[in-house]
Amino acid sequence: MATFRTASTLISSDGTRTAGTAALFTEPGRKGEPAPWAGDFRPANDAGNGPKDAVGKTFTLELPDGSTGTVKVQSRKSGKGGVTLALMGEDAPPF
Repeated sequence: MATFRTASTLISSDGTRTAGTAALFTEPGRKGEPAPWAGDFRPANDAGNGPKDAVGKTFTLELPDGSTGTVKVQSRKSGKGGVTLALMGEDAPPF
């Protein structure tokens, strides 16, 4: 279960883009099925606290090479390190 960490952009259904960093990982898949994937997204300092009311909504995660994946926000945590959104992949992993 390797972690893939990179700059990324979270894109909402209305086209709003939030820059940040994603830490993504895959889990072992069932035979013949794509491996499930998940991760965290931290909005960049200049992006504020990220999308409002994001929990339960679907977004597109765009990586620097242009590859994309569909994610659903599972939870939102705030702390000393800023805001973290927990993501669950909904299609093939983009990494």
